[in-house]
This record gives sequence, C-alpha cells and structure tokens, in this order.
Amino acid sequence: MNQTSALKPSPPALLRWSVLIFISVAMFGNYYVYDSIAPIADLLKSSLGFNDEQIGLMYTVYSIAAVIILLAGGILIDRFGTKKTTLAFGILCTIAAIVTAASPDINVMLAGRVLLGLGAEPLIVAITTALAKWFKGKELSFAFGINLTIARLGSVAADNSPSWAARFYTNWSDPLYLAVLISLACVIGAVLYFVLESAAEKKYSLGQAGQTDKFVLSDLFRFSASFWFIVALCITFYSAIFPFRSFAIKFFMEAHGGSREYAGFLNSVLPLSAMVATPLFGILVDKIGKRSLLMMIGSAFLLPVYLLMVYSDVSLFVPIMMMGVAFSLIPAVMWPSVALIVEEKRLGTAYSVMTLIQQIGLAGFNWLIGRTNDVYAAGPANPAGYAPGMWIFSILGFFGLFFAYMLRKTETKSNGHGLELPKGMKD
Repeated sequence: MNQTSALKPSPPALLRWSVLIFISVAMFGNYYVYDSIAPIADLLKSSLGFNDEQIGLMYTVYSIAAVIILLAGGILIDRFGTKKTTLAFGILCTIAAIVTAASPDINVMLAGRVLLGLGAEPLIVAITTALAKWFKGKELSFAFGINLTIARLGSVAADNSPSWAARFYTNWSDPLYLAVLISLACVIGAVLYFVLESAAEKKYSLGQAGQTDKFVLSDLFRFSASFWFIVALCITFYSAIFPFRSFAIKFFMEAHGGSREYAGFLNSVLPLSAMVATPLFGILVDKIGKRSLLMMIGSAFLLPVYLLMVYSDVSLFVPIMMMGVAFSLIPAVMWPSVALIVEEKRLGTAYSVMTLIQQIGLAGFNWLIGRTNDVYAAGPANPAGYAPGMWIFSILGFFGLFFAYMLRKTETKSNGHGLELPKGMKD
C-alpha cells in the first residue's frame, strides 16, 4: 500500500483548500453553538427563572465533558480516521444543539451542553488532525490560521446575533433554534469533507498526520519549571477571559444599561481582535523573541480591565480593547513557546496537559462566577453585585502576571530555553 501511495500524485491546491474551507465551516458551527448561551442569559433568568449559577453550569458541564473526552486522546480518531470521526462528532454537535433548545428544563439543557462538550472538543481534534494530513509539508501554519479565523467568526456571529437576527430575540427559545440551524454547518461541512477525502483517497497520495496528542502520565515528571509556569499562566489567563465572556453580555446590559445589540458587539471584540492581531503578534515574536516579557506585558494589560468596568466611568470600549490586546498577544506567544521548552516526542503530552487543565479551570470558574453573582444579587436592580465577580477576575489577572514574571525570571538565566531569542534559537 505504501508503494502504491508513493506512485500517486499529491492532491492539487484547489482540492486542499476546498477541504480546508469545508472543515472550517464545521468549526464555525461548533463555535457558534458554544457561544449561543451568552446572548440569552438574561432571558433565561427573566423567562425561565434560571439563576446565574445555573447559567454558569451550562459552561461548566461542557468543560467537564471536554475533560472526559480529552482523556481518551486521539484513540477514536486514530482508529476510525478523520473523515468518519469529523462527521460523527459534527452530528453530535447538532444533536447537542437540538437537545439544548428542546426544553425549558434546566436538566435537559445541561444534558445538551454535556453532549456538546463530548462532540465539540474531539471535533476540533479531528479537524486539526485532518489539516495536518492535508497540509503537512505545505502551507500548514497558514492553513491553521485560516481555520481558526473562520472558526472564531462563529463566536463573532453568536455575539452579534442580537443585531443581525434581532427578530429571534423576542423569547429565550428562538435564538437556540437559530443555533440549531447554524449547527447544521457542522454536519454539512463534515459531509462535504467526507465526500472529498473519499474521492481523493482513490486518486491522490494523502499525507500522514502522525499520532494525535495522547496523555502520558510519566511525562509529567520530566517537564521543566518553565513549562509549569506557562501552564499556570494558561489556567489563570483563560479562566479570567472565557467565564467573563459567559456573563459579559448580561453584565453590559444590567450593570451598564447597554442594549443587547451593543453588549453583543462589545463581547465580540475579543474574538474579532484575536482574528486580526494574533497572527501579527506571532510575526512580531518570531522577529524579536522576548516571549516571557511579552507574556508579562499581555498579563499587565489584563490586570486593570475588570475593575475599570465597575469602578470608573471610562467607556467600556477602553477596557475591552485592553482585554483584546491581552487575548491576542498571550495566546500568540504562549502556545508556540511550549514547543521551545518541551522536546518533540513529549509535545503531545504537554499540549494535552495544558488543554485538560485549562478546561478544569473553565469548569470551576464558570460555576464560581455564576454562584458569586447570585450570592451578591447581581442584576439590573443591584449592579454593584457584579463587583465581587470582577474582583475574582482581577485576582486571576494578578496571578497571571506573577506566573509570567516567574517564567521570565527562569528564562533569563543561563539555562533558559531561548524564549527571549528571535525564532527561539539559542546560540
């Protein structure tokens, strides 16, 4: 079979980019469904009597399910291949959207979010693996960038849906049924990819993606202090960003009197800024190095934003733009830095550990912020009730800055890994 494959030509560029577009469309639907709860958080509370803890649980159970499925690594993808698993997990995402919209019962909605966690995260892994198979040795980095840009458009579309789909926002359920329709992109994109790859396998030689990331427990004891400082920054940074986004639209409306449309736009600034600025920051880092220093700068930008939103009269656009800088800069530096610190044979374990711990943090803090909002009666009648949650985010920002400082302190020693050098190359 290997000899036969060697005689086949590589797939043409048009075919490769068609595959990229189709699987990215599946990612678009995935991201939209995940972010479809935030724009209706206040409607769930006013129409169904949900509290913020229950709203937070919708994100928490997703992350718990994600942790469970991530522990399995790429076993299913290795066994059944990317085209079958992409289709299966894409279908599961649509089923999850249907279950979430089907009933006003909180337990049914939570079940839907569990299904989404079980489908969405392995769908991302399967699509990442497919990209590696189709683009390895070609335009892989650029293909990943395009894929992530299209995926993040799903978040932008969900945040801004009160504007472009205003007629759906007369009740709590119609926006979720809209999410069901958009979730079909997960299936349509996966089906088109399945058809293209099935046809391509007969005519062209497709690359091997290699093994997907698997968790290897013994490797945990071999990682350096620098790696664990990055992991600590990862959990504090993402726990300060995504749980905020879970409640941000509701917060902007109830604490600042913003319209649903404007609140959604403000929340969309983060993925919008990341789509544009993250690749640019990546280019900058490759040229100048200074990775741990830039992570400190990004953490410093994040530190004051939450308190500005509750204790100052400054336009909300100012702290949101500061948060956008951090959300673009830190990921652009943090994830590639791991590849400079960890040897290649254990890189899969390293990224798996980071992703697992990140999801654990998201599970805990989505619930904690919701619970804190309830304890302090946060709402339009008591905007000050949001302040304790903002203090939690600010404390996370402080710890993020601390871990970035410790990383820089470690990396500027003689036994550093070259994070401060251009291209990460030591002399």
